[in-house]
Amino acid sequence: MKKYLVTGAAGFIGANFVKYMLSKYDDIFIVILDKLTYAGNLGTIKNEIEDKRVEFVLGDICDKEAVSEIFAKYDIDYVVNFAAESHVDRSITNPQLFLETNILGTQNMLECAKQSWMTGKDASGYPTYKQGKKYLQVSTDEVYGSLTKDYEEPVELEIADEEVKVVVKGRDNLKTYGDSYFTEDTPLDPRSPYSASKTGADLIVRAYSETYKMPINITRCSNNYGPYHFPEKLIPLIIKNILEGKKLPVYGKGENVRDWLYVEDHAKAIDMVLNKGREGEVYNIGGFNEETNINIVKLIIDTITRIMNEEPSYRSVLKVPVEMINYDLITYVGDRLGHDMRYAIDPSKTAKELGWYPETPFTEGIEKTIRWNLENQQWVEEVASGDYQKYYESMYKNR
Repeated sequence: MKKYLVTGAAGFIGANFVKYMLSKYDDIFIVILDKLTYAGNLGTIKNEIEDKRVEFVLGDICDKEAVSEIFAKYDIDYVVNFAAESHVDRSITNPQLFLETNILGTQNMLECAKQSWMTGKDASGYPTYKQGKKYLQVSTDEVYGSLTKDYEEPVELEIADEEVKVVVKGRDNLKTYGDSYFTEDTPLDPRSPYSASKTGADLIVRAYSETYKMPINITRCSNNYGPYHFPEKLIPLIIKNILEGKKLPVYGKGENVRDWLYVEDHAKAIDMVLNKGREGEVYNIGGFNEETNINIVKLIIDTITRIMNEEPSYRSVLKVPVEMINYDLITYVGDRLGHDMRYAIDPSKTAKELGWYPETPFTEGIEKTIRWNLENQQWVEEVASGDYQKYYESMYKNR
């Protein structure tokens, strides 16, 4: 039986990973370590923590004693470190918190894993480790910085490599806003306190690989979306505001481009990297799925309007008449400081080595995400109270 330590699993991506793993495998055991900050919600994993294959531990990845105790008690095989402060705007407001959690917390996790897994030293003095162990750091494409947006209107995306074409399997109307992409060899060039802290964490992981020969992988993903997404990020925020008839805040002119990844597809990729990824390697996880922020907002408006007209039963969650759901809700707000123009990941390495591809087309994923929100309003209301409401007001009321 493989034993996993999954940190930050009460948050968006971590929770979806745990749900995916429990549904795929019977013979696993997962220890969840989560501090339950504003974005961590036990309600997200309430069914999972009742599963006999799961143990929940309330704690901080910076707490060496608590983390070491988990390793000693459960003989952990795989660490998947999702735990991180992750919102760019919050990092601009409070950079130090991001450095403490994302860098020092990661180093603490690595050190505890190293001490637990070491069996001795080889002839050259490097540590040796128990078989079947691995530490996986979940990172972000933001560590690469920003790409140029070469086209105001997207152009056709052309993929020449037959092995890489699997990434866009079942999709048409492929497009791109630029000529370059992030690869695993792209120099790290973070632009915000958040991305700088994630870069620092990646470099610490790499250092443990090189200096101590620890079995590690790093995954760098594009923007995730899907169920259980905390409503401070673009897609869940827009859905929530539309249902409440509130203005839809869009930074600048909404021209910034992101590469989008349905969260379950991300979970599948992490599982594949854990099982088949070459030790010490970085794997990019994205989907050649670029879109501008303003087009995403309009797509969400159009999709919700269609659903409400085709299936009137969903109107019970609306706080405004359907007629009020239109582009007039869009309001442009002052741009984020140092706002990166474009992210676009090339996942060719992951596709070729592991056979992974994102199975969810963007329009399909957006509709699935909207329907999940419509059918889980109690969860949305629970997480959108307290700290979130105060933060939302502080971010947007004066813009």
